[in-house]
Amino acid sequence: MLSYRHSFHAGNFADVLKHLIQVEVLEYLQRKDKPFVYIDTHAGAGIYLLESAESSKNNEYLTGIGRLSAADWPELKVYLHAVEQCQKGAGEPVYPGSPWLGQFYLREQDRAFLYELHPQDLAILEQMTYRDRRVQVRGEDGFAGLIALLPTTIKRGLVVMDPPYEIKTDYQTAVTTLIAAHRRMATATYALWYPVVERRRIDQMERQFRSSGLRNIQLFELGVAADTDARGMTASGMILINPPYTLKARMEAVLPRLAQALGNGSANWRAEVLVAE
Repeated sequence: MLSYRHSFHAGNFADVLKHLIQVEVLEYLQRKDKPFVYIDTHAGAGIYLLESAESSKNNEYLTGIGRLSAADWPELKVYLHAVEQCQKGAGEPVYPGSPWLGQFYLREQDRAFLYELHPQDLAILEQMTYRDRRVQVRGEDGFAGLIALLPTTIKRGLVVMDPPYEIKTDYQTAVTTLIAAHRRMATATYALWYPVVERRRIDQMERQFRSSGLRNIQLFELGVAADTDARGMTASGMILINPPYTLKARMEAVLPRLAQALGNGSANWRAEVLVAE
């Protein structure tokens, strides 16, 4: 249950999609002076050394962030700027996780709550944030923690849910938890990351969201290969509840080129409205 370490996969194509969308939402929230809250239910370590033993095992970042440069990708300037700032601060090849990006976008009036159970990743996360009074790190289960936390006093915000899916019930738990969270605080944006390993599990999640009674749900997916029955992740996606109105057009513009750059001959992408407003 606690064996998953994102350090083996940091900066891969799935991270590119996840963090591109995360940064787009956070930048949108910054457009108003009103405070926002950032909640990360499965935060991980927060920052990853790309030359670590774990990352070097498969070097997944070379077919993800390693293929993207600011000069060649002006349409990704906000995302790539954040990655560049993380690397400048560290002084070595690193890649930011979702909690680092969340903290990076916080202003004085904003707040963050980060949940992580893995003891090693929790220690790194605490070290990264211990001087920041805007951020609370909690060594708790993120599913239960989110429900207990909501509603927060700040009603605007972004909830990122990125479970490891080591336990197959995580697919179901993620959906039911987000539906329950929305009932407690309907004004936030909720973003659920998922891996495409078995397409039937994603189809089931989509059906559950469509029949949930919630409105304004969108899905964005980036695939580097066609679906297969073989082992391994061929695509990943994000399902968002209450996304910014600007997000779909942005993703429709960039996903075709990303699929071509990061995938193989059978790369693919999706940008769909699951439930209208």
